[in-house]
Amino acid sequence: MKTKLPLFIARRYFFSRKQKTVINVISWVSLIGVTVSTMALIVVLSVYNGIGDLTKGLFNTFDPPLLVQPAQGKTFRTSDFDYKRLCSLPGVAAVSQLAEENAWITYNHNEAIVSLRGVDTLYPRITGLDTMLYEGTYQLSYTPENSVAENCEIVNSELTNDRASHNSQFTIHNSPSTVYYLLFGGDIYYNLGIREASNLPVSVHIPKRGVALGMTMEEAFNTGYAMPGGNFTIQKDIDNLYVVSDIAFVRSLMDYASDECTSLALSLVEDANVERTKREVRELLGDGFTVKDRFEQKPLYYKVFRSERLGIYLILTLIVLISTLNLIASLSLLVLDKKRDAVTLRSLGMMPSDIRRTFRIEGLLISAFGVAVGLIGGFVVCLLQQQFGIVKMGDNFVVSAFPVSMRAIDFLLTFVIVMSISLLSVLLATRRAGYNSEQ
Repeated sequence: MKTKLPLFIARRYFFSRKQKTVINVISWVSLIGVTVSTMALIVVLSVYNGIGDLTKGLFNTFDPPLLVQPAQGKTFRTSDFDYKRLCSLPGVAAVSQLAEENAWITYNHNEAIVSLRGVDTLYPRITGLDTMLYEGTYQLSYTPENSVAENCEIVNSELTNDRASHNSQFTIHNSPSTVYYLLFGGDIYYNLGIREASNLPVSVHIPKRGVALGMTMEEAFNTGYAMPGGNFTIQKDIDNLYVVSDIAFVRSLMDYASDECTSLALSLVEDANVERTKREVRELLGDGFTVKDRFEQKPLYYKVFRSERLGIYLILTLIVLISTLNLIASLSLLVLDKKRDAVTLRSLGMMPSDIRRTFRIEGLLISAFGVAVGLIGGFVVCLLQQQFGIVKMGDNFVVSAFPVSMRAIDFLLTFVIVMSISLLSVLLATRRAGYNSEQ
């Protein structure tokens, strides 16, 4: 019964009206401060999670779950290891061959330096790039006889005739029966002046492999021609750098063998363990290859993301700390206001430790009530944003409204942080309660 008395008295103090108006005001301010700071933690962290998930989703559209690259050198051949066994590993759903090189492309007097990525037919299954096209269709090569093929054939034949004397050094790398297409990052597409109705081929120049830099274009570059097929909008770092085409076209420009690659993109089966699959791939390929997951492919981005998240926690925790100053003031005034009550309680045999416990329970009740209301309020605000998109981002963004992603760990950490700071504040404010009653 004695142990329940401080809780009973604290509950009466919490729900009863204080005698002095200033105490009422400060108590309400401290309660609102804890509530608002708790709600701010939940809302800001949930929005940050939503933006982070959106950005990672955009990167994942272009980056595969696992990327295999040679540990030394730039290229390798699939015949260097058991390629069929790699494709049949339990956690691997598909394997796509990639050939990537920096290229100089020109179109109608405009030019750009890009990263040209050649991909095979399995690449859309691994990354979902075909779902991110803003204009055009996902088509990297076409064989039938049509006007587009004739355009490329005319360009090829004219250049071949003009450069006949240099034919051993300068090669047109298009097959007369195949038209290749380029899919551009959105920024490159518009900077080159390409439009959806464009029907002129794009010139692609790649330095010749194993040849010293020549004095002329013919001596220095392999050149090929492809038609603009469309553009994709993913993320600015990707949109202003990458151009995607058929791997056969890129291999011909780079003088690669039919099974030569710069990397392999691996997709995983549903619910596959990434670390275990990565370890199995590494064991199969040996020390001559590196296997990178998405975190290792974009290490700077993920490190910055985690650092920013930690920074948000620290800043909002500081706001919570400031809001608890009101709680210290409220409890200090309450101790003074209830000085006569403390004398009465001491006369009835209550120990100073029990009196301090009473005021501490009072402070914790204020904090717990504020945290509970804040958590519920933050949940409601985030749920409304998820369902109705109340706060908009504008028309030029990937999504129209701020994305929100609520996580249980954020609610738990917020509760622990706010209650821990509140507990320290309560201990500080009530450290002398009970002693003053002796005076």
